[in-house]
Amino acid sequence: MKFNFDVECTPEEARRFFGLPDVLPMQKRMMEELEQRMADNIRAMEPEAFVKSWFPTASVQGWQDMQKMFWGQMGMNMTGAPESGADADEKAAAKKKA
Repeated sequence: MKFNFDVECTPEEARRFFGLPDVLPMQKRMMEELEQRMADNIRAMEPEAFVKSWFPTASVQGWQDMQKMFWGQMGMNMTGAPESGADADEKAAAKKKA
């Protein structure tokens, strides 16, 4: 035998019915504190340090390394020409050693 019940109630009514605690005030306080801490940290941090902490590859060397990796995956060297067989073989041997 199978019974189906449809109960229409708000989440607040369901929470009270099952005896669950009301955590909304705590969530509000925590979000306000988190917001305040984030704002304080952003104000205290210099823009350059902020960018470096979020984007560690934002330096010129980081972008060059990313470009080399990208072109390496595409099978081309930095001049745009396809890598020769000897260059590709040397790189493959170096990867095996690492």
